[in-house]
Amino acid sequence: MSAGAASTAFDLAAWRKDCLQRLDDRMTAALPPDGTLPARLHEAMRYAADGGKRLRAMLVHACGEALGTPPDARDACAVAIELVHAYSLVHDDLPCMDDDALRRGQPTVHRAWDEATAVLVGDALQTLAFEHLAHPLDGDDPAFDAAARLACVRLLAQAAGSRGMCGGQIMDLEAESRRLEIAELESLHVHKTGELILACGRMAAAAAGEADPARCRAIEHALKHLGLAFQIQDDLLDNDSSTETLGKTSGKDRIAGKATFPGLLGIPEARSRMRELFAEARDTLSVIDGAEALRALIDTIETRRA
Repeated sequence: MSAGAASTAFDLAAWRKDCLQRLDDRMTAALPPDGTLPARLHEAMRYAADGGKRLRAMLVHACGEALGTPPDARDACAVAIELVHAYSLVHDDLPCMDDDALRRGQPTVHRAWDEATAVLVGDALQTLAFEHLAHPLDGDDPAFDAAARLACVRLLAQAAGSRGMCGGQIMDLEAESRRLEIAELESLHVHKTGELILACGRMAAAAAGEADPARCRAIEHALKHLGLAFQIQDDLLDNDSSTETLGKTSGKDRIAGKATFPGLLGIPEARSRMRELFAEARDTLSVIDGAEALRALIDTIETRRA
């Protein structure tokens, strides 16, 4: 099945516009407004949380639609996972980590402010994610109750912690200037990138309440393949695209001596592996009714250029 074939009857542009509007509205409600003390910290938090592909938020909504998750629950989970992702980027860009000057086409937080502010911005965004997930807004659907919220808090904490994203980050640092086997590289990115993508489906399932187990398994299987495909794609884009296109410094992993999929497999084999993973993710979802948004989203991710 070619990219795009599964989504011809689905209006992804309209769906995406609605998701992003919901996210923006809810993110505005979550982040401290302009003028709230300490103003400097809150200004930098809003700066860090603004923009980007919003892929994880859209995955929450797409998985939630396939699983019957209430819209308010999807909104809360989408904001929480985007806040955690934003915090991770702020910390990832620090001089003691990947030391990058650009993110989303703008100066990174430690460049626009300073390193201490960037550390605190990341800390505050992370804690805000859990506060937002745990605390209902006025008018939220009571079906997203305390037990479901607690389950989502636990899933997000696991995905972001030492056995998930943070664990993958230190594996990445330890692997600099050392040749990895392909299995080691895959394990690194399963933790660093894949666990947060998997959490999009797991949180949507927990927030749905009585979600169908077979659907949950199929979506989790698809997201596992998507997470690895996404990382191989990132490595290929970092190798092929310009800084202007990416919105961040291109070629940086190669310069830093980091292991990448093109570096280990060669570009043709890495591209072939990526396509296989995207195809497997799509095929897994082909028999699930109500997964049109998720299939269309996977199609458009495969064709991204940044």
